[in-house]
Amino acid sequence: MRTSITPLYFIPTTLPKSDHHCLASLSTRSFRALGFRVFAAAVSEQRKTPSISKPPKTPFPSPTASIPTPSPAANENPPKTKKVLVPIGFGSEEMEAVILVDVLRRAGAEVTLASVEQRLEVEFSGGTRLVADAFVSACSDQIFDLIALPGGMPGSARLRDCEILQKMTSKQAEEKRLYGAICAAPAVTLLPWGLLRKKKTTCHPAFIDKLPTFWAVKSNNQVSGELTTSRGPGTSFEFAISLVSQLYGETAAKEIKDSLLVNDSGSHKKEEFNEAHWSLDHTPQVLLPVANGCEGIDIVTTIDILRRAKASVVVASVEKSTQILASQGIILVADKLINAAAEITYDLIILPGGVGGAERLHKSRVLRKLLKEQQIGGRIFGAMCSSSAILERQGLLKDKKATAVPESVLSKESNVVDGAQVVIDGKVIANKGLASATDFGLAIVGKLFGHSRARSVAEGLVFEYPRA
Repeated sequence: MRTSITPLYFIPTTLPKSDHHCLASLSTRSFRALGFRVFAAAVSEQRKTPSISKPPKTPFPSPTASIPTPSPAANENPPKTKKVLVPIGFGSEEMEAVILVDVLRRAGAEVTLASVEQRLEVEFSGGTRLVADAFVSACSDQIFDLIALPGGMPGSARLRDCEILQKMTSKQAEEKRLYGAICAAPAVTLLPWGLLRKKKTTCHPAFIDKLPTFWAVKSNNQVSGELTTSRGPGTSFEFAISLVSQLYGETAAKEIKDSLLVNDSGSHKKEEFNEAHWSLDHTPQVLLPVANGCEGIDIVTTIDILRRAKASVVVASVEKSTQILASQGIILVADKLINAAAEITYDLIILPGGVGGAERLHKSRVLRKLLKEQQIGGRIFGAMCSSSAILERQGLLKDKKATAVPESVLSKESNVVDGAQVVIDGKVIANKGLASATDFGLAIVGKLFGHSRARSVAEGLVFEYPRA
């Protein structure tokens, strides 16, 4: 078990049961707001400091130019804020948890990420570490509009064994409020609790035989009264958007879907130019630099997919702490600081998106040096969404095709490929939109390990992937 690290908010990640009530006085909203104020203050201080370097030719747009987040407050009579509980335990599935939290917060929900463990820092099934907002015991006296359970193993079993969560979810069902589960959680968690009776239910294919045959269905997303179930990491966006629709209505759900660039066509548009071989004779060493403001979905999706494919992934913080306040108030814990990570050479360096995060990544001298050496060494590098601007500002996209979101982060002179979700040019890769993060990760797996490995990973995710 890894040693707990003090979170950004200076609340200990390990508390005895007797002290859990102390968190009850700190609401989720104030807890997250505190984090955002810390982050905003840090950015403000950096902006006050004069720069000794030449101004960049293509400045980053303000964070407001990032992927739009529809807000119910835009209406004259905004709907009441909905309260959502997303419980997690050791071994929960990171893509499912983070996509749930991210999408629901974008919709305007007050989401509490709650740990069923005796510590706030939780390690997920793919090795990602997140810091929860609260202990589930501190949430037991609250009423939630939705309780949504991520899957993963042994995470689903850890949720099942939490008596407090069982009582909360059972009461949720009895009082006809919304509840849901994805992946292994319908079969491993809700079924033993007796919360699937006379409900059409879906789950991950590996657990479908545990469901009552008459009520089991193989749809990606299934709504049955107050219960919503889904199949796996690859259906997480569909699951989350369905829950947004039930909480806020179809119009709000469509706005969120459009802002994330969710692709309903089932096509996975990837364009490749100047084809180059990426295959290696050793386990690929991958560096994922992260900073405050980076997109949590980009980070966890890349980690999860590449580690499933058996690549070695190092998550390195360019901040002074290994704790990162990602977009939508999600707190991630990096493996190490960038200075320590820079001691070895990597086969691939991937920059996650997020306009605020991209600006902070670009300011890292260590990362700039690593990227330059990556290009000189003829090794692979890439960027997600807005971070393509980092590559352009360093001259790493010269004569290269690319894409980004928003496209305004790239200059008019850039060779932007319209319509493609993923663009590969030689040993450079980029993607467009948070919803294409899975396509991006699988494209990397396909280049490094071959199409068969990528298909195998996609099947585990329950994500539709081209056969050829």
